[in-house]
Amino acid sequence: MHGPANGPFYAIYYPVLAAVGVPANSVAIVILSRGRCGLSLCISYYLLAIAVTDFLVIITAVILNRIGGIYFRYSVLSTTPGCTVSSVLVYATRDGSVWLTVAFTIDRFVAICCQRLKTRYCNEKTALQIIVVVCALSFLKNVPFFFTYQPLYIIENVPWFCDIIASFYISPFWQTYLWLDRILTPFLPFFFIMLLNALTVRHILVASRARKRLRGDQKHGDPEMVNRKKSIVLLFAISFSFLLLWVTYVGHFFYVQITGEAYFTGLDFNDPQYIFQETTNMLQLLSSCTNIFIYAVTQTKFREELKYLVMYPFITIIGCFHR
Repeated sequence: MHGPANGPFYAIYYPVLAAVGVPANSVAIVILSRGRCGLSLCISYYLLAIAVTDFLVIITAVILNRIGGIYFRYSVLSTTPGCTVSSVLVYATRDGSVWLTVAFTIDRFVAICCQRLKTRYCNEKTALQIIVVVCALSFLKNVPFFFTYQPLYIIENVPWFCDIIASFYISPFWQTYLWLDRILTPFLPFFFIMLLNALTVRHILVASRARKRLRGDQKHGDPEMVNRKKSIVLLFAISFSFLLLWVTYVGHFFYVQITGEAYFTGLDFNDPQYIFQETTNMLQLLSSCTNIFIYAVTQTKFREELKYLVMYPFITIIGCFHR
């Protein structure tokens, strides 16, 4: 995130995104924590962790960074320490969400394609360990961003706003760190998700053909293959949603590197460069509130739990009247 968004469209978009993202992820957290979606504990832990980090992305990136920058221009969040901490938290929660998606993809790849490793790797203990490590490394990796900001100006000894230090764009150290940051998020996740999904599809097709040969001309469907195909719908939906909503972010990074232009910080909201830059942020943040809709579409028991959660207040009220 490079500075708060401005302009009437963004002033509407981000509050709407927060109004959808906060309750959506909250509902996902409640439903997944109940453990009644018919999913293994291993899968539930990964999806719950993704929902929590997505919720934190909405809080830090959308509410504190974007909405705070638009509607509360001169609050404590706009002081240099405030926006520095906010920016680092945005990067840390973003990376956590992305790499937990990768971890979930790896877990499903092992479960489907590596039967010998499945028992040792696809279990609750391993899932919890990976989640903790991913979250810790996501924070540590972004600590250097604390040192990339300086005050835009100082009023009565109070530093206001965050301006990127000039050496960030010319120093070999910072350029190396920037490339490392972009390689780790999202280039490597892009690579891993596409590769593992391709290998998973290949394995499923080969296994499906082999089982058809073994089963011969039986007219009834193969329950095992039906269940296996259902189990990967969730994986592919989450993966492709991530790839689709992050692809402009990757394109914008290449544009900046090829043209040599800095990230746009001007005030012309109709400037194509500004629109392109802010579109990448909008789509990237949108990816933090789409998973619950994916769960609702692909998982029958999740839909049942969602209906129950929505109807629960009404059921409680009706029960009180009956008593």
